[in-house]
Amino acid sequence: MSEQAFSGAKLALICGDQLLTYLRDMKESIPYPGHWDFAGGGREGEETPSECALRELDEEFSLRLGAERIEWTRRYPSVTQPGSHSWFLVGQLSQVEIAAIRFGDEGQYWRMMPIAEYLAHPLGVPYLQERLRDYLQDR
Repeated sequence: MSEQAFSGAKLALICGDQLLTYLRDMKESIPYPGHWDFAGGGREGEETPSECALRELDEEFSLRLGAERIEWTRRYPSVTQPGSHSWFLVGQLSQVEIAAIRFGDEGQYWRMMPIAEYLAHPLGVPYLQERLRDYLQDR
């Protein structure tokens, strides 16, 4: 993956026909309050897109995965920081890893959500729904 300047990365993790999601906090100070989101966030230092997404996954869900687990990546214009770019990454998650999740202090709670439900959910983050569709069309 390119290490060009970017603002952040989001990681969709799939197990079968389900996605790892969490319900964002209801804070007016954050983008998409109360929406279903994926692991990820802002870049720190000179992180690569995978390093950024995997660090956030560890912070948010206490899951440590290697970069080799990421199977699809694409750079997009950033929605939250106009004029910059962000990355969308997709990987696979096992049942054992799901059982090991220890949810952090960002968000209200997490759940494995059927992919079809997320794509149609009125509280799915709209740009993540679009990016997930891109992945599904490409695979």
